[in-house]
Amino acid sequence: MTHRDQAHYPPVDAVRAGLRGRCPRCGDGKLFQGYLGLRPRCGACGLDYSFADAGDGPAVFVILLVGFVVVGLALWLEVSYSPALWVHFILWIPLIVVLSLVSLRLMKGVLITLQYKHKAQEGRIEGSE
Repeated sequence: MTHRDQAHYPPVDAVRAGLRGRCPRCGDGKLFQGYLGLRPRCGACGLDYSFADAGDGPAVFVILLVGFVVVGLALWLEVSYSPALWVHFILWIPLIVVLSLVSLRLMKGVLITLQYKHKAQEGRIEGSE
């Protein structure tokens, strides 16, 4: 397999590629191996995924987004209908689990493709090794 220069690839929509779990360079190869683990490289273009380090970013965004949705809905339900506590448990715990599991992979894919697109790297101080 020959590796082509970055200029030979058409631009890829980073958000769309990330949501689909596709390679940030070619948009065809798979990004994930398993649920959240990254493949070592793209099967289509050969891009080495060792640059990818989403860290805790996806989890932070998921906590903020899911928390905002669930807390808002729980407060609305409580103020409007004042249900028993067990109703809150039955509604919100499964919703939190499902939303978190679904959105974690999506968010990780988007952050990795945006990291590639913008050539984001760990911060460094000039002149230090």
